[in-house]
Amino acid sequence: MAQQHPFKIEICVEGVDGLVAAQEAGADRVELCASLLEGGITPSLGVVKAALRVATIPFHVIVRPRGGDFLYSDLEFEAMLEDIKALRDLGVAGVVIGCLTADGRIDEERTRALVDAARPLKVTCHRAFDMTADFREAIEALVRCGVDRVLTSGQRDTAEEGVDILRATAEAAAGRIVVMACGGLDEGNIARLRRESGCDEMHFAALTTVGSGMTYRNPNVGMGGTAIEREYELTLTDGEAVRRTIAAARAA
Repeated sequence: MAQQHPFKIEICVEGVDGLVAAQEAGADRVELCASLLEGGITPSLGVVKAALRVATIPFHVIVRPRGGDFLYSDLEFEAMLEDIKALRDLGVAGVVIGCLTADGRIDEERTRALVDAARPLKVTCHRAFDMTADFREAIEALVRCGVDRVLTSGQRDTAEEGVDILRATAEAAAGRIVVMACGGLDEGNIARLRRESGCDEMHFAALTTVGSGMTYRNPNVGMGGTAIEREYELTLTDGEAVRRTIAAARAA
């Protein structure tokens, strides 16, 4: 299948340090998040402002008020609209959204409202797409809503497992919307999955866990219900892994 859009590589990062690591490693674009342990939620405006000061590549900001499903209350949706307006006014390159109905369809009314609020920013639909009941129907809904890009692992945990659906999604999109593949991509599989999926872009997070710099450690408290050891671990973007994986993808 012929490439429909210029090939790009996007790195999913948590915070400003992750953005710097990704851009230094050669990323084309970054998705800026908080709390990747929850699949990514909206970072603070302070983080976004700090990112704007150091960014040399475009970054898109996820607008997701919480972890869990993509069926939002009226108040949550109002908060998403406000976040988008604030991000637009700050001058970020794009936003990343996703709203579903209870029966597993794209919520077109809300998606259109978010797209309208975001313009002229680019708009990506995140992996809420992977939770839809019919990916072909979902692609058509996103096209109708004017969404620029969809992020997907082919409705499976990894792109390896979802490659057939990824390929069918790219075929259904037919160049009308950018299809960006994700899900367990690394230097060992990204070139093959780029070829086999026919997707326009690739997205991955090359994360590594390092120990905290804290010398005093309270062994009796774990914040937020996490295991105590998690209090003294940091999850960072591994710049070398990003660099190697990008090189592999571009060699495909």
